[in-house]
Amino acid sequence: MSIASQPGKADLHWLLGAMLLAMALHFSHFPLWASALILLFMVWRLLLQLKQWAMPKLWLLLPITLLGVAGIYLQYRTLFGRDASVTLLALMLSLKLMESGTRRDYIILIFAGYFLTITAFLFDQSLWVGAYLLLPVFGLTACLIGISYPHGILPHRVRTRLSMMLLLQAVPLMLVLFMLFPRIPGPLWGVPQDAYRAMSGLNDHMQPGDISELSLSGSVAFRAQFQGKIPAQQHLYWRGPVLWQFDGRNWHMGGHERYQETLEGLAEPVDYAVTLEPHNRRWLLMLDVPHAQPAGTSFTSDRQALAQMPVRTRMRYTGSSHVQYHLAADISDKTLAQALQLPSGGNPRSRALAQAWHRELQAPERIIDAALSMFHSQEFFYTLTPPRLGDQAIDDFLFNSRRGFCEHYASSFAYLMRAAGIPARIVTGYQGGETNPVGQYLIVRQSDAHAWVEVWLEGRGWVRVDPTAAVAPSRVESGISTALSDNSPLPILARQDRTWLRDLYLNWDAINNGWNQWVLGYDQQRQLALLSRMTGTSANWQQLMLWLTGSLLLMSVLLCAWLLRRRHIPTDPVKALYLRYLAKLSHRGIHHSPGEGPLSVQQRASTALPQHATDIARITRLYLALRYGPHAELPNEHKTMAELRSLIEGLDG
Repeated sequence: MSIASQPGKADLHWLLGAMLLAMALHFSHFPLWASALILLFMVWRLLLQLKQWAMPKLWLLLPITLLGVAGIYLQYRTLFGRDASVTLLALMLSLKLMESGTRRDYIILIFAGYFLTITAFLFDQSLWVGAYLLLPVFGLTACLIGISYPHGILPHRVRTRLSMMLLLQAVPLMLVLFMLFPRIPGPLWGVPQDAYRAMSGLNDHMQPGDISELSLSGSVAFRAQFQGKIPAQQHLYWRGPVLWQFDGRNWHMGGHERYQETLEGLAEPVDYAVTLEPHNRRWLLMLDVPHAQPAGTSFTSDRQALAQMPVRTRMRYTGSSHVQYHLAADISDKTLAQALQLPSGGNPRSRALAQAWHRELQAPERIIDAALSMFHSQEFFYTLTPPRLGDQAIDDFLFNSRRGFCEHYASSFAYLMRAAGIPARIVTGYQGGETNPVGQYLIVRQSDAHAWVEVWLEGRGWVRVDPTAAVAPSRVESGISTALSDNSPLPILARQDRTWLRDLYLNWDAINNGWNQWVLGYDQQRQLALLSRMTGTSANWQQLMLWLTGSLLLMSVLLCAWLLRRRHIPTDPVKALYLRYLAKLSHRGIHHSPGEGPLSVQQRASTALPQHATDIARITRLYLALRYGPHAELPNEHKTMAELRSLIEGLDG
């Protein structure tokens, strides 16, 4: 079969459409000027084909290329990393279109387009992105099929059918490789550091405004599935970073002691599994207070769970926690001193108030009650948009603004406790969550971020006190949406209204959670567990390789058997019509010799059938034009094919 060196008009349309689909998901990540340039080059290339303009020369393309590279460098201050590299790749591909006219150029663009398509997973690995990427893959495959046929004359419906068949035929191989190809812990190569820049989550420090800003995000922080009944909302405290050091405005994590605080459970533990979204920090979120650490993790002295490396991919782990407990009933003097640390000066009114409580009330429990009563009985307000605080942040909040979010109340309460001689520390994490009835699991969003206080009491150890509950009890009992006014800037999905939208979202989240669990979460442990269930024995790497090799060999044997049983090998439409023409001549006694060219056949047939000499000459000219002639001479391929078919059918007369 002859292969044309010049792809046709239809091939360009398929290529441009597939490239546009591949780049569409990236336009939100690209700078506006880069997206505009890419679209401009695509439109320009289409006009070059429609208007039959000459391709731009190197003296024009080279400065444009250099300016594009310079623009990307100025935008990102580098040409490497996720954002800069993907933008550079897309821009270079759009420029490559301006000099591509041969089959070789198209093949380069098609395979580079496949690579560009897969880069979308560097930004988002959700189910809908995976489904969408089938569109550019389908388009690129259809274009590859088209340029593999002579002169790009393959009809669109044939391209579509063949592309779908090829992709469907690849599904069994894909499933075998997905299920059995050995998985190693961690990625095959390092992901650029800027890929983690947009990840949101809790920090290792807290200042007024941090958690309220985080609560404006409706993105999922993690999902939790319990083995039994989901605990009541007021018990759903998810423990994250524990903050010890206060510098007058900010709270920071302290240095961890070598020992681990003792934990005595007062009831049966709660078992659950967490699917944690990446947040580029080491800490894991566990129900307060965890007593068993997940495999491959560690506990700090204050029972904060830490992974070995920053969590940069979705992570699944199991946990077991006590919601009723005694934590660290006995601690060292050094730890108590750390829990009483305050700056030497600042916030004099708050210090004076706490010291007055210490003199008058003395008992720690009575001091705690006095502070909570102040928050509850006086005009304090719970809001996502508190005013900015001055240099004396605690005094300014307690005696002036009195409007704040959970971090304001936790910070001021912990300060008052320490100033009154009661050891205290702040725990940040999440509180509550939304039960998805479709999958019976808990969705915890960034909007559920929370901060509370632990005070140390003699004989009881660390006791959780949530001062936010004194101001807005519904925050702890029913969730954040019930504690804020309807005009607060809370994300839509964190609100309780718009029932139909929430039902739609929960159904979609259940589907997406299945994708996360069984596709993105299919790791080495799950792979070996699956093989163990298939074999009934404990699986190892040797068995995994045997199953993989055997499956691939079986698929190869089945494919060969299917190919050998095929009796009819389809040809391209032009050759099929010419073979029909030769068959009609054979019936009239004009037999085709192997290796005989079309012009020789025409000469013999015209002599034997003079009444059809004109039609035979026309058939030969059309066939040669379709099969061997320049594509530019065929402005309407379908019309030419129809004429050829009509002339061949006319030989019956």
